Amino acid sequence: MNYTNFLIRVISQPERSIFNVNNEDIIYAEFIAKFYQYRNNVYTLCKIKVWGNLAYDVLRYYNKNDFLMVEGSLSTESSTFEKLDINTSINITASKVYPFALRKKTK
Repeated sequence: MNYTNFLIRVISQPERSIFNVNNEDIIYAEFIAKFYQYRNNVYTLCKIKVWGNLAYDVLRYYNKNDFLMVEGSLSTESSTFEKLDINTSINITASKVYPFALRKKTK
């Protein structure tokens, strides 16, 4: 795993999940993002996982189409993006998340 920094755009709404270890619940947030770049490329999607207290902040403050600076560990695994015909998916386990450009909330 490599420790990296990326500017990403949130593609899906962050979803809350719970991981149970030794009868203790640990919350994490998971969402799909796209690396920010100028050219169109279907291979720029990644899955972001955020654990613990930072997951609460991600679920509360960040939404679809927001731009974020994400710092964390990079890994790869077999793809779950069948419709895009991608063999390998990119995962980032975020340790820090910074807002870059947030969309205005509408009522």
